[in-house]
Amino acid sequence: MAPMPSWRMASPHVVRPPLPDDPLAATGRPLRWGVVATGSIARTVSAQLRQLEDAELHAIASRDLDRARALAAERGAPVAYGDGARGSGVAQLAADPDVDVVYVATPHGHHHDVTVPLLEAGKHVLVEKAFTVNAAEAEALVALAAARGVFLMEAVWTRFLPAYVRALDVLVSGELGEVRWVQADLGFAAAADPRSRLWAPEDGGGALLDLGVYTFTWAHAALGMPASVQAVGHRSAQGVDAGHALTLTYPGGAVAQLLGSLEAHATRTATIAGSRGVLRTFAPLTHPEGFMVMTGDDRRREEVPHGPVPYAYMLREVTRCVQQGLGESPTMPLADTVATLRLFDAARAQLGVAYPNDRQA
Repeated sequence: MAPMPSWRMASPHVVRPPLPDDPLAATGRPLRWGVVATGSIARTVSAQLRQLEDAELHAIASRDLDRARALAAERGAPVAYGDGARGSGVAQLAADPDVDVVYVATPHGHHHDVTVPLLEAGKHVLVEKAFTVNAAEAEALVALAAARGVFLMEAVWTRFLPAYVRALDVLVSGELGEVRWVQADLGFAAAADPRSRLWAPEDGGGALLDLGVYTFTWAHAALGMPASVQAVGHRSAQGVDAGHALTLTYPGGAVAQLLGSLEAHATRTATIAGSRGVLRTFAPLTHPEGFMVMTGDDRRREEVPHGPVPYAYMLREVTRCVQQGLGESPTMPLADTVATLRLFDAARAQLGVAYPNDRQA
């Protein structure tokens, strides 16, 4: 009998998150936040973070102090840290006693090294997806968080959005019957700039880590962790995957097909097909505001808006867990994060994609 793939040790089904009536409302003691990085995702999340009633944006850290100061001024954060005579911006943030939680928004290839000193300093940490570039780095962070007794989570915001939660309800209801097939695609034509994090191996570039987390989120919701993965695609001149197609097989014969591309646009939808019906998300599958359900001749359109502050649902979960003294989120457990990276490690091996971090793991 073949050994069970290591990624099968994750939870077999996604836990439905609590869906707050108002994701911005206070639920307990206020938490003081720090943010590492000043790029587009850091700017977006820091802006939405400020709208939570029990969140205070305290500090921005970056290698570039001027950029940190600019974003801190723009977001109303009183403190900015950057690399200089006082050490690295991350080390200064880690030493700040007025920071409770840190959101890490650097490129993937730097997540591990940035997160380690934060956990060692006793900070709770939310790490942008992909959590790390490989499972070994993820396992090290999980062990360190447990040893320090702090909260740690990967920022897969899709899992907390109202449309995703409602889709879970449809799946659990049995309306679709037995799910036999899932298809999800996500792609865009990225500028061929070798300096961009999307193409740089040292940043963990490539379509799989940047886009695959999202497509796999829907396959995992419907079918859990697969029994096997087959990956095909092609590499860029820099050696990262410019596009990929994953075929996941499951006990009982179900199949998921996941497509990702940095060279071509896609429908950006997910389709979950069962023995009785089909659910198809609206685009984009990263944060849909509803879906179609088709059973026989019946068609039902469900509108499930997330409002103008979609990251608030994920940020509310982090806040709730920290306020309650939890080490991880029941909805986004660390076992799922590690298992997904084990799966992606296997897919990368087939694609021939290796990162500098792999040699250090």
